[in-house]
Amino acid sequence: MLSYISPRARIRGNVVQGALVLGPSEIGDKTYVDANTIIGYPSRDKLLRGPPCSINELDELSDGARIGSLCVVRAGCVIYEGVEVGDRVELGHGVLVRRGSFIGSGARIGSGSQLDGAVTVGEETNIQSMAYLPHLTRVGRRVFIGPNVCVTNDRYPPSSRLLGVMIEDEAVVGAGAILLAGVTVGAGAVIAAGSVVVRDVKPGELVLGCPAQPISDRRSYEEKKRRYEEAP
Repeated sequence: MLSYISPRARIRGNVVQGALVLGPSEIGDKTYVDANTIIGYPSRDKLLRGPPCSINELDELSDGARIGSLCVVRAGCVIYEGVEVGDRVELGHGVLVRRGSFIGSGARIGSGSQLDGAVTVGEETNIQSMAYLPHLTRVGRRVFIGPNVCVTNDRYPPSSRLLGVMIEDEAVVGAGAILLAGVTVGAGAVIAAGSVVVRDVKPGELVLGCPAQPISDRRSYEEKKRRYEEAP
């Protein structure tokens, strides 16, 4: 298994044999980077200028990524150059994080999820497995995003105009929901599993269906959750 750590990298954590750490990447104290991971992978435009012929040439192309302290980066993750990851972040197996993304401290991103462009994820947000967040997506703090959620950024694909989705603080997005380009999910809103969100969701609103329609509010959702958790 190929291992490589750039002479320009600054490593204070534990990098397992079989990982590639490229460019002036930084890995913080007590961070664990598993085998079969790539940190600081060069962006597409650099590769197209002239494909690298060796790991050393690939390393020279990289501007590096920054991983904070007390993080866990599991096997199969690819983190591009220009990515910044805060402290205490956990990435599941096979997570892809492209150039320009920012992941706030305490966030967790499940296996197979993709941050496919410049994506912002706020502190203590929990993104479950196989979620897809494209370029320009912004996610606030303490948001929950269920498995297989698909966010989009193009209303009429393929077009030349991309519109990011905003998911504000403490919102909940249920499993398998689809969010169309340009929508804003307000703070504390709840998107029911399987819903298709085609327009903005107000703060604290609970929506359901295809297209998603308001049916209740966060207060009633929390009450139902409380009764569910207390049931024998």
